[in-house]
Amino acid sequence: MLEASLSQLESLVNDLVQQTKQLAETNARLSAELAQAKDDNDTLQLNLLEQEEQRGATAARIQALVERATSAAV
Repeated sequence: MLEASLSQLESLVNDLVQQTKQLAETNARLSAELAQAKDDNDTLQLNLLEQEEQRGATAARIQALVERATSAAV
């Protein structure tokens, strides 16, 4: 009976060790994916800021052209 209990305990410990190893690998993979997602997010935010600056500059140029055209028509 003791031998069976020890054998069962050994099996359970082995299962737990294997699960712990798998969880550690999954955690490492997810951490790497999260780091990549954060980098991608930062890049996208910078691109958005650049686009907003370009849009603002374009709007200012268009407004200047409209004002010029309006003043020339008067």
